[in-house]
Amino acid sequence: MRWPARPRPRSLRSRLVLIAGLLATCAVVLCQIAGLTVVRSWLTDQVDDRLTHFRPPADVYRDIGGDGALRPPGGNDALPSDYRVHFYGQDGHLLRASLGNGDSPGPRLPEKAADLHLDTEKPRTVESEDSSGSGWRVIDHSGPGDMHAVVALPLDTVDGATTKLLWFSVVLGIGVAGGVVILGNVAVRLGLRPLTRVERTAQRITEGALELSVPVTDPDTEVGRLSLALNTMLDRLRTALHRTETSEQQLRRFMADAGHELRTPLTAIQGFAELLLDEPRMSDLRRHEAHTLINHNAERMSRLVDDLFLLATLGDTPLPHREPVDLLSLAADAIATTAVRHSRRTITLEPLLTHPGGHERGLDIVETSGDPHQLAQVLGNLLSNACTHTPDDTCVRVRVGAAHAGQHGYGTDRPDRTGAGPPPAPGTPLCVIEVADDGPGLDPDEAARVFDRFFRAEPQGSRPQPGSGLGLAIAEAHDGRLELDTRPGEGCTFRLLLPDSPPTGPDTSAFRRGRGAAPPAVGERPA
Repeated sequence: MRWPARPRPRSLRSRLVLIAGLLATCAVVLCQIAGLTVVRSWLTDQVDDRLTHFRPPADVYRDIGGDGALRPPGGNDALPSDYRVHFYGQDGHLLRASLGNGDSPGPRLPEKAADLHLDTEKPRTVESEDSSGSGWRVIDHSGPGDMHAVVALPLDTVDGATTKLLWFSVVLGIGVAGGVVILGNVAVRLGLRPLTRVERTAQRITEGALELSVPVTDPDTEVGRLSLALNTMLDRLRTALHRTETSEQQLRRFMADAGHELRTPLTAIQGFAELLLDEPRMSDLRRHEAHTLINHNAERMSRLVDDLFLLATLGDTPLPHREPVDLLSLAADAIATTAVRHSRRTITLEPLLTHPGGHERGLDIVETSGDPHQLAQVLGNLLSNACTHTPDDTCVRVRVGAAHAGQHGYGTDRPDRTGAGPPPAPGTPLCVIEVADDGPGLDPDEAARVFDRFFRAEPQGSRPQPGSGLGLAIAEAHDGRLELDTRPGEGCTFRLLLPDSPPTGPDTSAFRRGRGAAPPAVGERPA
């Protein structure tokens, strides 16, 4: 058999009112029960006190005749009160003789004294003869010649007072319960008004109004602390949603750009391959040119795929390899590599300018900790971009040195600077590599997006290789920062800031043998 489910309160307000009503009712009932018990006990003690102090006169025992009836003075004139006195003879049987008046039935007594089960001088309660009225309080007094006198007093007064008090308690309990429910409902509504406002605000937020905040009335209360916690949670939720939306948009743009950039070399490879297949009698010169272009586009696609894979690796895993890296040697190698592909470009290696207007220090070893291959790839990309996006007669300068954050503006945010990554704390020692040119520079819109993945600025002359955003990812993996100082017509200065690391490991730097000696500038024709 399945029992029907009990109804439950639907709201916190109803539960609080119900609990308060039950507690108040229970308190009133317990108080009334205790009061009734005390009053009844007190009234019963009064009856017992009257029974204890009343003893039948000794002459009464002599006045009882042999037939068990009283001799004069007899009848109901002896005890004009509510007392009842019954006698047991010497043989232990109940006598017909009794004292007392009243027409109500007396106490129910046994025929033999042995069946009384009364302790001498200790009152006890017995039933009435008709079992319908109030009980009687009786006490046994020993008389002469093994006679007994049982004195009884009715408990109708005690029962009447107790009954009246009981009805009064019931009425009072009902009134208190009703008052608690009504007044408690009002009090709970007033007390939960701040929580009701929180509930309404939360409901509107769930409906889509994410810009709302929960009102905070008093931060020292439970509702106030709950509101502060909800506001903190909402701020984090809004931040997470914004980041998710931004990340999703960047991912879509990234995938679209990546697909576009991969499709271009694939189309070129397919076109030249079809050309070779369709024209088997092609001249050797044209065939070599087609093979060269196929190889060039394949290398371009391979580099792009490698960059995409490295970006995913840097975004998901920590830097896998760290070792001491000499940035001066790294810069010299990158300049030599770039000069081979841009033979007409003037590229110089200079010390970092740390004291404007003063004398520059000579080139010196600048060592940090990181992955030399990844840092070389960043520096190579910066040099390649500088050579691609500027005229052929523009000089490119690579500066290497050590500085502190804030010195000469390094590692700080300024209106004419675009920074990728958080600025370091002032005074933090840094290792700096700058790639500067005197080209046309970038306008503010292009500068703001220059570190975005696959962003392409308008090239000078030929179409540039698109940027994959690898430099920013590598800088972030090395706890570094990328900066760009540029203005239209004033050139660009890309700056890579890395944490300073004390030299560790063997002396393997190419320039460590001649400390302070600068390598020769790389001019139009590399050595």
